[in-house]
Amino acid sequence: MDVEALYQKYGPMVLRRCRQLLRDEDEALDVMQDVFVQLLKHQDRLQATYPSSLLYRIATNLSLNRIRDNKRRPETPGDEILYQIADLERGAHQVEARSLLDKLFGRHKESTRTIAVLHFVDGYTLEEVAREVNMSVSGVRKRLRGLRASLVELEEK
Repeated sequence: MDVEALYQKYGPMVLRRCRQLLRDEDEALDVMQDVFVQLLKHQDRLQATYPSSLLYRIATNLSLNRIRDNKRRPETPGDEILYQIADLERGAHQVEARSLLDKLFGRHKESTRTIAVLHFVDGYTLEEVAREVNMSVSGVRKRLRGLRASLVELEEK
């Protein structure tokens, strides 16, 4: 696996994802570097059949981990209380939403989650999503249709 070539080709995509999740330039740059460090560390175990999906998933996971870590270690003593207050208002809705999402995505391939996030959260067009996950546009459309059908089925229960 040529990590340098992957960095050159996919570095901007990884940085965009990190920026989007972290909303802090310095944190995003740090996490982007961590993504490629992880790639170097585990290159013997990883298969880069679909490198954009792999890197996108690593960037997402590391960014979410960083967010969680930052919440656990607030920068100032008052920050912890603010996080708790903010979480109280969203708590019940988040649990309900997470439960629904777990049920929904549990029925589909992990790459379908990537497709859904790229399209619905990040605002990528179907063509851009297809390019990122190395699929055809019709394949992406089919996955999203299946996801919608599962959601309708879950809502009816």
